[in-house]
Amino acid sequence: MPPTFSPADKALAWSVHLFTATGVLAVFMAILAVSAGDFRAAMFWLLAAQLIDGVDGTLARRFRVTEVLPHVSGKNIDFVIDFASYAIVPAYMIYESGLMHGPWNLAATFLILLVSAVYYGKEGMVSDDYYFVGFPVMWNMAAFYMIFVFQWGHWGNVLLVAVLSILHFVPIKVAYPSRATHWRGPTLAVTAVTILVLVAITYLYPDRNAWLTALAWGCLAYFAVFVVWATWVGGKRA
Repeated sequence: MPPTFSPADKALAWSVHLFTATGVLAVFMAILAVSAGDFRAAMFWLLAAQLIDGVDGTLARRFRVTEVLPHVSGKNIDFVIDFASYAIVPAYMIYESGLMHGPWNLAATFLILLVSAVYYGKEGMVSDDYYFVGFPVMWNMAAFYMIFVFQWGHWGNVLLVAVLSILHFVPIKVAYPSRATHWRGPTLAVTAVTILVLVAITYLYPDRNAWLTALAWGCLAYFAVFVVWATWVGGKRA
């Protein structure tokens, strides 16, 4: 006999789904901010969407949402919002930022959207040992570094978009911080520092702080080293 759940259980489960759905409101606000040329506000809204995405899974497990509401898929709600917040809006930010010129700008934006859509359709985005396989659809972070940190110029940005697009389909192992089984402590700590640095750099924009920029580079270097270790050294051995 299937378990029965109280009205309170169902109300809590529905509240988790509604909380997940608020991510789309943050995404829409980010679109409005980009349209107004306010990349600072847009990045804060994208960060809000990412924080919602990072918390809702824990709430869903805590309140047994899949058992209480088996016919409503929080995962499907997540997919819709994630694609908007990690691909569509960051691509729009990159396009509107003018980091690339002429037809290259639209071509790079199209490339981001196409490879992100295909990546979402492929099996095995997450490995059995809890790594992202290939560069995950995290163009919000790419947009942050391109706009707020790197300032590489036209051809540097074109090259970066091309390389990250290729890496979607290269079987490297990328850290999945919330589910990490190796280097979990350091990875969570660096992830927290990355978020704080992102907030600080975005808050100060368009002013730049050398120490914060160095920290942003350091966090990026950590995750690059993690990829090398997980793909070719310790991760393969484990």
